[in-house]
Amino acid sequence: MRQVWITQKGGPEVLQVREAPDPTPAAGEVRVRVRACGVNFADTSARIGLYPDAPPIPCVMGYEVSGEVDAVGDGVDASRVGQRVSCMTRFGGYSDVVCVPATQAMVMPEAMTFDEGAALPVVYLTAYHMLVYLGNIKRGDRVLIHAAAGGVGLAALQLCRHAGCETYGTASPGKHEYLKGAGLDHAIDYRTLDFEAEVKRLTNGQGVDVCIDAQGGSALAKSFRCLRPTGRLFAFGAASLQPDGRWSPFAVLKGLLGFPLLALHPVRLMNENKGIFGVNMGHLFGEIDRLGSELTALLALYEQGAIKPVIDVRVPFREAPEAHRRLQTRQNIGKVLLIP
Repeated sequence: MRQVWITQKGGPEVLQVREAPDPTPAAGEVRVRVRACGVNFADTSARIGLYPDAPPIPCVMGYEVSGEVDAVGDGVDASRVGQRVSCMTRFGGYSDVVCVPATQAMVMPEAMTFDEGAALPVVYLTAYHMLVYLGNIKRGDRVLIHAAAGGVGLAALQLCRHAGCETYGTASPGKHEYLKGAGLDHAIDYRTLDFEAEVKRLTNGQGVDVCIDAQGGSALAKSFRCLRPTGRLFAFGAASLQPDGRWSPFAVLKGLLGFPLLALHPVRLMNENKGIFGVNMGHLFGEIDRLGSELTALLALYEQGAIKPVIDVRVPFREAPEAHRRLQTRQNIGKVLLIP
């Protein structure tokens, strides 16, 4: 099989394609011939040494793939061979062959493409878990979506549209027209405007019911101040620690010092009737029943036409550095995929 390896800590150029023997499925596993792999910020963070959950470098990253089952291990029904599946992998997904527990290989709807199957698990699960499972969004809620044109951002926008929410999204100006066409109600240029002041202006000083924030640092404090009473803030990343996609001790220290410790104080949360949730989907891999039910709900929403993954680019394995470069420089609108 062919795999994309992080060979050493560094820039996108450290990604290399290497050959390895095809794996054999263990008991309870299926083997999948991969047709597409999702690329996520966790992968780029691991490459520069900023993702503590990643395997030691050199390693193969990748959390999600789509493909066809070509073999099964003991205890797995042989009828699964030939199924088109979307899989969560928790590392090792940058491969053209993977073995995963059979419970993590979800049969794709007939209309779903392999590209969509690889683009759905991580970003849609993250958005659904925050907004629906924890956030309990409902018609009329105001939701602030940071990085609205990214993978999680667009997934969140689609879920909010389905629920009947009013949406506010931060993005660079070049993405505003696309986002408005995708249903975003209020596009905010975070580069030239103070998004906190703009949210307060657009809501007549009331604020939003829900905010999702992967930036972290000082932006998290501003996101918290955007909440109205009973508002919920979801922190699911720390992009501020790598503003230019490279390792920098100064940037890491600045980002860490910018996190709003006061906003986390329980007395303030009680007095303001607000909440902050931390979300790391990688730490929920053991919650098979919960994630499985959320994925099942997402596949049903896909079949209803309520959600549809947006593909930004398809990058062949041999050009893997370009996939990481495009994601970390925030050029993408939607999901970046690696294609074996």
